[in-house]
Amino acid sequence: MNARKIRKKNIDNDSRQSAAEGRVLEDLFYDMYRHRARVYRVNFFRGLCFGLGSVLGGTVVLAIVAWVLSWLIGIPGLGRFISEIIDQLNVK
Repeated sequence: MNARKIRKKNIDNDSRQSAAEGRVLEDLFYDMYRHRARVYRVNFFRGLCFGLGSVLGGTVVLAIVAWVLSWLIGIPGLGRFISEIIDQLNVK
């Protein structure tokens, strides 16, 4: 009998704690995002920076790959294959 009361009391405490945490999170959310235009503007610029960084990063990685592959042209058997890869990278 005591175990049931203890279990029920723990469930009640957990549900009260969850409700309180939910209210705190809701207050934080509405406090931080009160101005929707500001949120949209910040997210727009974040997206622009992410896109620009992705393009620049991809360009740098491809340049490094082409540079490393240019060293490997002299290897017998792989030289022709690598030179074809470099030619394809230079075409595009």
